[in-house]
Amino acid sequence: MKKEYIIYKLSEEMKSCTKIDNELFQKYDVKRGLRNEDGTGVLVGLTKIGNVVGYERIPGGGLQPIPGKLFYRGYDVEDLVHSTIKEKRFGFEEVAFLLLSGRLPDKEELAGFLELLNDNMPLEQKTKMNILELEGSDIMNILARSVLELYTFDPKPDDNSRDNLMRQSIELISKFPTIIAYAYNMLRHATFGRSLHIRHPQENLSIAENFLFMLKKDYTELEARTLDLLLVLQAEHGGGNNSTFTVRVTSSTGTDTYSAIAAGIGSLKGPLHGGANLQVIDMVHHLKEKIKDWTNVDEIDTYFTRMLNKEAYDKTGLIYGIGHAVYTISDPRALLLKELARDLAKEKGRDKEFAFLELLEDRAITMFAKVKNNGKTVSSNVDFYSGFVYEMIGLPQEIYTPLFAMARIVGWCAHRNEELNFDGKRIIRPAYKNVLDVAEYVPLKKR
Repeated sequence: MKKEYIIYKLSEEMKSCTKIDNELFQKYDVKRGLRNEDGTGVLVGLTKIGNVVGYERIPGGGLQPIPGKLFYRGYDVEDLVHSTIKEKRFGFEEVAFLLLSGRLPDKEELAGFLELLNDNMPLEQKTKMNILELEGSDIMNILARSVLELYTFDPKPDDNSRDNLMRQSIELISKFPTIIAYAYNMLRHATFGRSLHIRHPQENLSIAENFLFMLKKDYTELEARTLDLLLVLQAEHGGGNNSTFTVRVTSSTGTDTYSAIAAGIGSLKGPLHGGANLQVIDMVHHLKEKIKDWTNVDEIDTYFTRMLNKEAYDKTGLIYGIGHAVYTISDPRALLLKELARDLAKEKGRDKEFAFLELLEDRAITMFAKVKNNGKTVSSNVDFYSGFVYEMIGLPQEIYTPLFAMARIVGWCAHRNEELNFDGKRIIRPAYKNVLDVAEYVPLKKR
């Protein structure tokens, strides 16, 4: 029997054996995707790290949409961002300190923490060479493999004591920018035939500045500050987002840090999670071509109606970058990013494109409500603007999702540390209801 036929036959049988009637989920009160009927997440744990707020409960148990808020260790992210912008400094390192320690650093502590991060940015020579030798066009895959390889160079890879977890956290936060920059430069060389540039991280630069230096050498101050803002906004998003929950699930088994973080990378890579920014930028490029007059509301509304009715673009019925699992009226990350995106568009002479994006955002929300007519309140999410911002900074699409990982490694480490250190910890072990009848075994010779 040919191998191709065996695979085909097994694939056909997989189609039937994986089918489960939808009514069974209601019959057994199963929360698909760990979601309640009202769309909220099933409460599975407690945390003191991040808080994502998009609605409030009203008497009677209903949900009332409210402007979105994001808190890091109790601090409003808007306050953290506006403070760094006002003081013209970089904020990602301060946020990393806050999420790891639970408190804000003073000036001396922040300087020492930045120095510690810089000290840990260079890679072991073997790790560096292995990245340069890795084949593949997917930087997320290379990042995951590189993280697993770091296990072999760690003198205490399986030690889950507090001191060791903090050391590993700092080293991972420091090394992610270097791994991603080197991996892309190797991809650029091997796949596109460009010159290979390996630039070592510099002292006294922020993580955002060092990343841009290692990736492309030249950058403007506004580019670095905008990237820093994106890192701040994507550093943490509660314990329920898929990749962070993945890290907590694997960490609850007591496995090593590198295995848990590699699992988180695999989760973030998915197009329904961290890969969403690529879908937005592809959609926007498509709309730039299809919409003849970028200021014509009727033309935009007509095309969005066709998209929502699965008649245009990829015919999924989705407008990418619109809607979120928690945020309703607004995503605070999108609002904050939009502030700097406007300034960056002016610097780059792309004001017309930014105005088009703003109009798309407004009309997408309006047409979603009109066409879907389901009473659901939606807003743009951070992905709606992040791809455009990356593009203006001059960053290639291959690293959009890895940049998300470069920010979220902070939240992953904070949640892993919390999972392993709170009192009464237990392995995360939910249940699945089996809905198949018991079968009688038939001996091989009688089948």
